[in-house]
Amino acid sequence: MEGLPRAALPAAVSAPAPAQEIDSPGAWAAVPRGTPAYLKLFESVREGVVAPEIAPIPDDLASRAHNVKAGVYFLDSDLCGICEVPDDAWTAKEHPAHRYAVVIVNAFAAEPETGTIEAQWIAGTQGARADLRAAEVAVVTAGYIRNLGFPATAHFAGASAADVNKLALLAGVALAKDERLSNPFLGGAFRIAAVTTDYPMQCDAPLAAEASGRGLAWSLGLGGTRPGWRRLAGQSRPLHLGRYPMERIKRVPAPTTLIIPEEIKRVSKRASFFARALQGDLGEKAKRERTRFALKHPYTMAMAPLIRGMVPMQDGAVAPHKAAGLDDPRANARAIKSLGYYLGADMIGICEAKEYCWHSHRDDGTPIDPYHRYAVVMLIDQGFETMEGASGDDWISGAQSMRGYMRGALIAGVMAEHLRGLGFSSRAQTNADSDVLQIPVTLLAGLGELPRIGELVLNPFVGPRLKTVVLTTDLPLEADQPIDFGLRDFCSKCMKCARECPCDAISFGEPVMYNGYEIWKPDVERCARYRVTNPKGSACGRCMKMCPFNTEGLLVHRAFLWAAIHLPWTRRIIAKLDDKAGNGQRNPVKKWWFDLEWVGGKAIAPHAGTNQRDLDPGRRIDTAKHRIAIYPPEMAPPRVTDKPFPPDRKAALAFAVTLERPAAARHRLDPKR
Repeated sequence: MEGLPRAALPAAVSAPAPAQEIDSPGAWAAVPRGTPAYLKLFESVREGVVAPEIAPIPDDLASRAHNVKAGVYFLDSDLCGICEVPDDAWTAKEHPAHRYAVVIVNAFAAEPETGTIEAQWIAGTQGARADLRAAEVAVVTAGYIRNLGFPATAHFAGASAADVNKLALLAGVALAKDERLSNPFLGGAFRIAAVTTDYPMQCDAPLAAEASGRGLAWSLGLGGTRPGWRRLAGQSRPLHLGRYPMERIKRVPAPTTLIIPEEIKRVSKRASFFARALQGDLGEKAKRERTRFALKHPYTMAMAPLIRGMVPMQDGAVAPHKAAGLDDPRANARAIKSLGYYLGADMIGICEAKEYCWHSHRDDGTPIDPYHRYAVVMLIDQGFETMEGASGDDWISGAQSMRGYMRGALIAGVMAEHLRGLGFSSRAQTNADSDVLQIPVTLLAGLGELPRIGELVLNPFVGPRLKTVVLTTDLPLEADQPIDFGLRDFCSKCMKCARECPCDAISFGEPVMYNGYEIWKPDVERCARYRVTNPKGSACGRCMKMCPFNTEGLLVHRAFLWAAIHLPWTRRIIAKLDDKAGNGQRNPVKKWWFDLEWVGGKAIAPHAGTNQRDLDPGRRIDTAKHRIAIYPPEMAPPRVTDKPFPPDRKAALAFAVTLERPAAARHRLDPKR
């Protein structure tokens, strides 16, 4: 967009320019069925409390504009522009007296093949889907600006006091052609939301009437943008396959990690070390910081009302009669994946939600009896570009996580409501409230393997840079098989995550058998303490940042991935080359956020400063003295207790050295192997 000609004077905006018209959705359409409650939530927070003091941010108007725009792109909108708001842009008599507008554009998604179940669910909903996504981004952006100390209001379909089409013309993200709003790259296939504010920013000029963006540079993605050529951008694939070619990864009958279901002891939600920190098990400092550790940046805090507000929508009443035509598990699986990709998931897999995949008890101590047969597991990429600019444990880290959780909750929530309307019991299982353990279902659904990092699943295309959300349901579905892309061998040769972990919580040793699982078990107490109390950043994702599989779909990354999968002898070499290539260094071009800390209802300069870690290949750790504390289920706190239950670290260290090795477990199960 920055290469297009701009008008010297404002474009003629005397009449609103309507967006591209969309066919009416059918009776089975998922988006109109699943979104009203979410739009109502968005409307309830489109305005709000303004921080009592202005944050310590740059006075430079261009820096401010760049920060806001980058935040919009971080949330996956397609275009953003800024303009002043003329008096005739207001459509309501009562409106805020704001001078500036941030205009947000969300494009339409790929369409499903006709004649399929997913076509019935999706056809005619492009406008509603784009409106929903634009509204989400507008609400977060408005909240962020208010947290910086300036009034701001979000405007979107059904809840607007401004003519967002007119603002789009003034902000230079659209032209009026044939009495219809159009963009040189997107045509008319998009929807618009806006944020009006008193926050002074550098404004964009309107597009010149002759602006035309489609050409060779656009097709090839020159200048660092996503290619306009559909095949290069991964948009020529059938919708149910998604953008990433997971179908090319080897499938296997069982995960590469040994799992012994009969030896797995189900654990309560209270056993999680984040829950333990909240209950005071890790001391007063961790208890105090647990309530804010991932939300202590003003941008992340702007997401909090949506994340919390979506929890009651995860479950609901089920229609009394099942819809006809949903008897084929394969067709249903294809349809549910298509819907998930349409709504914004990055990768999707399906598995049976086995009994050991469920928590044993809820926070209040009530037992959980597995209630759905299938789990639809969706990955949300935390964003390669932002990760490139970050240290992994600086002030944007919490926002990367919360963005994934927020987007996942919206996607799974809409899907669950849709399925309930079709007569099938369904529930979104989110970071804020999940009855299932997300790691085993992600593994069983064929979305990755267990890495040295430990308690996460690593995907071949985005590495560990992901968050998950799960939809459990009784809709008949065809399950996917687990995958094998050589990760276990690669991680045995690469110690980078362990070397770079700021709290030394990752094992340098071999995998062990823990609670029925083969795993490189991390020191979860040490990890949780650091993430919760990190004084120079928000939470931590440094292991994700440092992993050689933290890649994007660039040609060099594809070549590396192919070699790592197909040429085992290259894995040790690749691990060393990753350091020599400088992967893990912070890229200053990609740092878009302001280093701020949210304290007492306002954004301030961080008390302790900011983590500025970079790649440290020379760091040496005495692995012989590096000990990992491992807490078995028997050391977990009572399911319900109002008193702190401090962990016995000495006992956990002693327990760790007694754990069985996977080879011994395999021999025990099958002595002939």
